[in-house]
Amino acid sequence: MYASQHFAPFGGHAARQALGGLYQQVRVESKVDGASPHELVAMLFDGFMEAVAQARGAMREQRLEVKGAAIGRAVRIIEEGLRAGLDLRAGGSLARDLDDLYSYLAMRLTLANLRNDEAALDECQRLMRPLHEAWMAIAEEAEAAAPRRR
Repeated sequence: MYASQHFAPFGGHAARQALGGLYQQVRVESKVDGASPHELVAMLFDGFMEAVAQARGAMREQRLEVKGAAIGRAVRIIEEGLRAGLDLRAGGSLARDLDDLYSYLAMRLTLANLRNDEAALDECQRLMRPLHEAWMAIAEEAEAAAPRRR
């Protein structure tokens, strides 16, 4: 009786969801640990696109909490990942232009969240897509130039 009282919650949907989330976290951490700098940035772009798509679906389904979390994740990817990695001194005008773009995207995502504006989400993905595609196009070159990992 004692065991069934304490372990019964682990058999339900919430437990599967928690375990699935834990598995996903471990999987992502494993990918990050072995990733090159180029692969890490590619993962940020992929994560951004996925978060915006998730926000769009949640917006359509009127799942406000999920929408807010997904948009928050997209903003963090921009601010703490892509934008934080810019070297504004050494990067010249390209780094400054990217900084401006990332600032604009974070603002548009915030407004999309506040206004339930799906068109703003579309705009953000449209603006990010060429950067993502260009980054993926230089993958071979970047990997060849990267120092070998042991």
